[in-house]
Amino acid sequence: TQMFINFKNNNFLDDQGFAPFAKVTKGMDVVDAINAEYGEAPDQGMVQAQGNIYLEKNFPRLSFIKSAVVKA
Repeated sequence: TQMFINFKNNNFLDDQGFAPFAKVTKGMDVVDAINAEYGEAPDQGMVQAQGNIYLEKNFPRLSFIKSAVVKA
């Protein structure tokens, strides 16, 4: 599963199936600590085909979310 964080209003993404589902209300320091060095480099087809094996081999410093909590 992939997700991305918008830093501005990107309504045009809604029609592409990327509807927003959450809002960062605190902990922006955690968001800022996500490694951005690879940008859009991971190949989406390879991610779908090989998953973390591809990512860990080719992008060793990529940030991963290991757990999350949803609060109502």
